[in-house]
Amino acid sequence: MVYLPPPHLASAARPSYGEAYAKILAAHRRSPKTAASSVIMLVAPDVDALCASKMLADLFKQDDVMHRIIPVSGHAELERIRDELTTYSDLHTLLMFNMGAILDLPSAEWFGDFPRSLTVHVIDSSRPQNLSSVFGGGENGDRIVIWDDGAVEGLQEERKAWEVLTYAPEEDSDEDSDEESDEEAEEEDEEDEEDYEDGDGSPTRKRRSLGEGGRKRGKRQKVDQPNRISREERAQHESRLIKYYRSGTWHGQSAAGTVYILATVLERVDNDLLWLAILGLTYQYATSRISREDYDKYQQVYNDEVARLNPAPPVALGDDFKSQNPDDNSVYATDEFRFMMFRHWNLYDAMYHSSYVASKLGIWKERGRKKLTGLLARMGFSITETQQPYPHMAKDLKLSLRQKLDQLAPEYGLVELSYPSFARCFGYRSQPLSAGDAVEALAALLAVAGGTRIEVEVQGARNGGEWFGGGKLWEGVREGRARDDERENVPPGVLANVVKVRGDGKEDGASEDVGWWVKNFWAAYDALNDIERLHQAISLSMALHRAIIRQGSSIIDKQDIKTLRGHRVVVLTQGPDLALFAHPGVLGRLALWLVDALRDRVGATAPAGARSRRKALPFVLACLDERAGTYIVVGVTGAPDFDDVRKNEFGLAFLDAKERCNARTRHGTFDTSVLEINKDDLKVFLETLCEGGDRY
Repeated sequence: MVYLPPPHLASAARPSYGEAYAKILAAHRRSPKTAASSVIMLVAPDVDALCASKMLADLFKQDDVMHRIIPVSGHAELERIRDELTTYSDLHTLLMFNMGAILDLPSAEWFGDFPRSLTVHVIDSSRPQNLSSVFGGGENGDRIVIWDDGAVEGLQEERKAWEVLTYAPEEDSDEDSDEESDEEAEEEDEEDEEDYEDGDGSPTRKRRSLGEGGRKRGKRQKVDQPNRISREERAQHESRLIKYYRSGTWHGQSAAGTVYILATVLERVDNDLLWLAILGLTYQYATSRISREDYDKYQQVYNDEVARLNPAPPVALGDDFKSQNPDDNSVYATDEFRFMMFRHWNLYDAMYHSSYVASKLGIWKERGRKKLTGLLARMGFSITETQQPYPHMAKDLKLSLRQKLDQLAPEYGLVELSYPSFARCFGYRSQPLSAGDAVEALAALLAVAGGTRIEVEVQGARNGGEWFGGGKLWEGVREGRARDDERENVPPGVLANVVKVRGDGKEDGASEDVGWWVKNFWAAYDALNDIERLHQAISLSMALHRAIIRQGSSIIDKQDIKTLRGHRVVVLTQGPDLALFAHPGVLGRLALWLVDALRDRVGATAPAGARSRRKALPFVLACLDERAGTYIVVGVTGAPDFDDVRKNEFGLAFLDAKERCNARTRHGTFDTSVLEINKDDLKVFLETLCEGGDRY
């Protein structure tokens, strides 16, 4: 079996996460060439993979396992690194976080030609998975280990179809087989005997001869005939697999959650690992990768873990709770508002930049903004008070905030203003930080910590004009990856040109282009253990959401949304934040904001490939990257109901449109719904995409 079930589904014949980790340790300790390049982690640039890699790195350090972490931006970079890894003679374990699930990893195109000593572990939350990697056995298949969350147990029909199509012989004419059997039977048997005498026969021929003795080929065909399948059966199995692969992309258990289960099995769970697992789950929910139902299921599990590992919370645990002592690193369960980082912003801006509030009040119009100020006024909050930083607000107002919102917000359609979440204390070094705020800060670091000019607001100074205002250019966080004590994470050779974080950029243009996102990854990685860096990133996240609101409001006000055969298409070609939205992560957040903002105001339509009776909200956003001369295109399938999630069908729709119009495209990320396309090919690509909406 090449996929690992979760511990509650494991048995003596079916090992789980703990056994796989033990094999990694055993392989590392048996290796005659123990080095940092023996165990390598390839990590996708998202918060979930970031947290998962940090968790596993902590476990490795406890077991004295030297390892290396390599951030990988997308499939093109993965191919380049794969070629480089062929030169690593001491590599025996490769772990892939949030990448590789859809790839045919046992094939020669990826890791089929690697030495048999190499084992590839895939911890990926994206679905669907490549069935060849999940069910394929044999010499190469057994070296690909998929860490499953239990979903494979529900793929028995798909497994049967895959096995039949992979192993069942093709349907041939019986007449042709009979004619060939008489002529070749004796020759085949003679060759088999010679093979066994000389010892040079192929494994396939040996197995055939051992199992069937000296029988003639004609007799073997009669025996094998019942295993053949008809054309109708083959068509049915192919249809099932096509349905599985073309149903769209969705997500399962977070990669951080999978590693946390491993830590639970190893009995090494602590608040640090629990917090990282919570961040991975919160990231999935904040980016609409999982539904509220799935989120609540995992949240209940972590809620029990919080109660088990932490002291009882204070009696009155409100939104203004504080650390109980200088060394208090406790994690508490909280009821989190859907306001954007309200503990670090002022109340008005936090509500104004919330996609949920925007969708209910329509804040991009003057009427919507008046509704927001009217709600705050009815609650007894003056304009001056709502413009104050939340930590400086009057304590009685903060204590009464939740009660007043529960009373008055439903009149404005705001009935789901909160959701169950978590917050963590950091002693006296900082105010407690909620999981949602930490995720926003880390996502901002991964997206725009470097490579983009963006202005952030200085805390405590706002609305001061050009001379006395609080704005300044983001200068990035401290670069700490060049320290000698972290050199184990820097690969030698050519890979060092990719993962280095402090370079003069003089080698070539490609190295300089890759460098900014590598710096972003290590900035976010360092911020996981540094609350000061995380607080610095909160101001960056605020600036990011200001840009999203500005651009989204402008799109709606100027009516830049075009409807093409059920798709809503927006093309950004100018504006002060154009370079910012050329980043796929930022452009994706803008798309999610538009879906949330227009959910109750624009009639839902059936997306490309939709077969379900309930309709969705497909959005296609394209942003011009002036430096590269290309467009970044993002497709989002928004659900008609808030907190619901639909499978994203744009991955296959993009590929189909590309093949039909021969557009020059490139997948620069692991998200199949993100595409980079040549500037001259955008128009014909969008027309082809929308015309092919009913092809699936």
